[in-house]
Amino acid sequence: MRIGIVNDRPLAVEALRRAVALKPEHQVVWVARHGGEAVQLCAKTTPDLVLMDLIMPEMDGVEATRRIMASTPCAILIVTASVGANSRRAFEAMGYGALDAVDTPGLGSADPERSAAPLLTKIETVGRMLNHERGVRHRGRHQHERRRLTAADRLVAIGASAGGPAAVAIVLRGLPKDFPAAIVVIQHVDAQFAAGMATWLGQQTALTVKVAVEGDPLAPGTVLLAGTNNHLVLKGPDRVGYDVEPGEYTYRPSVDVFFQSVSHHWPGEAVGVLLTGMGRDGAVGLRALRNQGHHTIAQDEASSVVYGMPKAAARLQAAVDILSVDRIAPQLLEIVTCAK
Repeated sequence: MRIGIVNDRPLAVEALRRAVALKPEHQVVWVARHGGEAVQLCAKTTPDLVLMDLIMPEMDGVEATRRIMASTPCAILIVTASVGANSRRAFEAMGYGALDAVDTPGLGSADPERSAAPLLTKIETVGRMLNHERGVRHRGRHQHERRRLTAADRLVAIGASAGGPAAVAIVLRGLPKDFPAAIVVIQHVDAQFAAGMATWLGQQTALTVKVAVEGDPLAPGTVLLAGTNNHLVLKGPDRVGYDVEPGEYTYRPSVDVFFQSVSHHWPGEAVGVLLTGMGRDGAVGLRALRNQGHHTIAQDEASSVVYGMPKAAARLQAAVDILSVDRIAPQLLEIVTCAK
């Protein structure tokens, strides 16, 4: 994989170089000292992956991510000294299309391979995402008659990846506090950032947002956010839990796994929503929901930061509606509140 490094600290750059060098299949193609230089280098030589710091002079990593994704889009992984201390900025960068975030490995570690392992694991995951994205095959699409929810047992299941935090926030912001359906969000984000994301989302909406824990009940007006690197699933007709299987999935937590658990176990009616993201996680699960007669929505290309997952859903004919992100909340309100 061809990798660009964006960091103004020489020691951090050296730590990243050494980490990347542990895997001979990866190559550092350029190093930028700040975001503005990264934007220029991406325009000249677009890498497969950019390792983007957050705090830099002249242009920070959030703005650089926004500009790169708007002009020469490529995979971006936030790599900074302390993601936890900069979680708000990390979520902003993910809203513009960064895939994930990880702390910079230490340079003077007695065990360099162990220190670099979290970063290299993230890079490997991004590589699998890129391979999945390239492997999507084109299929046509058609529309079926929309099915409205019944008056009880309502669930909205939302899946998202790159660009997802901002898209999820837009959807949740458009729903009232008394929204008469339970909501579950599967966002591709490392478990250590889930609590921060739940807090951040809770500031964007009148709904209650919390990280899902084992055995949590589904309740109207409450948003449960997947909070571990295991898969969130339905465990019974009205409660969620976590499962390590399937273990071979690239995406953890997986949107597909949750959508499919809804199609198998949810006793009422559901709406599946697939938002911006790289790869195709969620497309097969969304089709399973549609095949069960549930309403399904995919975000459109124009409003997606990365048109991978919703594109895959459209090609599988998995989406009843394909909508811009700002139209999804009004559609959910119409479907739920107009139920007979």
